Amino acid sequence: MSTPHSFAPAVPIHTYQRIVEQIEHAIVSGEIPVGAQLASERELMVQFDVSRPTVREALRVLQSMGLIESKPGTRGGPQVLAPSPDTLRRSLRAMLGTAALDLAELVQYRVVLEGSASALAALQHSDAQREEMRAAVEGMQAAAEANAEEFADLDLAFHTLVWNASGNRIFALSGEAVSGVLRGLMHRDAEGIHHDNRVKLESAAIDRGLFDAIARRDAVEAGTIARRAVANRFGPLLEPGQQEALALLAG
Repeated sequence: MSTPHSFAPAVPIHTYQRIVEQIEHAIVSGEIPVGAQLASERELMVQFDVSRPTVREALRVLQSMGLIESKPGTRGGPQVLAPSPDTLRRSLRAMLGTAALDLAELVQYRVVLEGSASALAALQHSDAQREEMRAAVEGMQAAAEANAEEFADLDLAFHTLVWNASGNRIFALSGEAVSGVLRGLMHRDAEGIHHDNRVKLESAAIDRGLFDAIARRDAVEAGTIARRAVANRFGPLLEPGQQEALALLAG
């Protein structure tokens, strides 16, 4: 008696995809370490028993994934790269552009990320990190008062210091990626529809409060300030139902 089960049609796999899978596995597993060079195109042609165009297509895909980098003029093959927020940022931007990822989901993640990273930063920051954050906040305040264009860059720099002070490298990596995707919104939010500096001053004041909580090692307060700041900044861009869910996460 046959089993009542439906199978999906078999999809042919291009040869270059098999090469990508093997090299990707070798890199991710650590078999090929960061900084090492792959074999030359000619050597890869022999190892995989394929043509040069097939090898080049595989290398192009691996480079688009941020796993390798080809440098003209160097001997040998492409170099294996360390994980980068740029790769994750490109993926998130593509997912937003193709509706594979909703803006509300990204903002919700940012709320959780900022709250957790800020709480950890309050507990774990070093004296040197505290002074770096202090300088960044003071720079933000000066830029806000001057209505300077670099305010958004200084804002991002402060939050990067917070992510690093959390001691969690995943927070730092994903924080840079998510912020990169939302960067356009950050600029627009900072500029607003007016040409004055009201929004900048409000943002600088919030981050000053966040810094103060981190500096006195108040993890609960730091987490709360960070979550609510993200929710208040990006909440108006979401639908009413999405705003309700965001408010729940912000606490």
